[in-house]
Amino acid sequence: MDHSTLLVLGPNAWVLLAVLLALAGAMWRVTLGRHPAQMLVAGLRALVQLAAVALVIAFLAGRGAWAFAFVGLMFLVGVWTCGRRVARTGRWWLAAIPLAAGVLPVAALMFAAGVLPFSALAIIAVLGQQIGGAMSTVTLSGRRIEDELVVRCGEVEAAVALGFMWFAARMMVGRPVAGEAVLPSVDQTRTAGLVTLPGAFVGMILGGAAPLDAGLIQLLVLISLLLVNSTAAAATLWLSCHGAWTHRPA
Repeated sequence: MDHSTLLVLGPNAWVLLAVLLALAGAMWRVTLGRHPAQMLVAGLRALVQLAAVALVIAFLAGRGAWAFAFVGLMFLVGVWTCGRRVARTGRWWLAAIPLAAGVLPVAALMFAAGVLPFSALAIIAVLGQQIGGAMSTVTLSGRRIEDELVVRCGEVEAAVALGFMWFAARMMVGRPVAGEAVLPSVDQTRTAGLVTLPGAFVGMILGGAAPLDAGLIQLLVLISLLLVNSTAAAATLWLSCHGAWTHRPA
């Protein structure tokens, strides 16, 4: 039995990819009223980008220092992506603050503990997952908080009229919903091994790693993402309640 890949690859896989993408675009349009081009472009971009990244990672395999440059590029793309989602017409570049607040301390702890080696593949794999997790958290928490502040602006203004500072008034509205963006990470960690088998864990098992070692590595990734995402959500809440994304009074 071939253990090199988890799924059976070949011409059928490419046909299935096209069918799945087309069905996703149709569902996106018919049931959710969105333009199907968004879904199709996302799929095609993923194809091109994954092919390019595979070549880059292969080139960086023995060049640990250059891996940080690639991670820096990933960080900038993450800032642009989630920043534009949260601050549609505002200061999108401020997304660098919650992303850095979530990723940098956790990465520093992993390096200081000697758990994360100075290896290009390890650096890109681990920090890439952390940046991706923080990016999703900033997008979800930022949009949720901003929408809540708009819908419940009367409550915020009433609290200010009673003597609260703008930051404190917004915190009363934003804090209860900020943590919702972290719930997927919490659920993924709680159900690891029961509902889902994380890809890194399965890949290490197929690659011949000891099951306990693979489980420990995956546990480190999952727990680190809990801290990354919680910190990113907290920093996003702080920015929103200070009116930093737009020109609200602070």
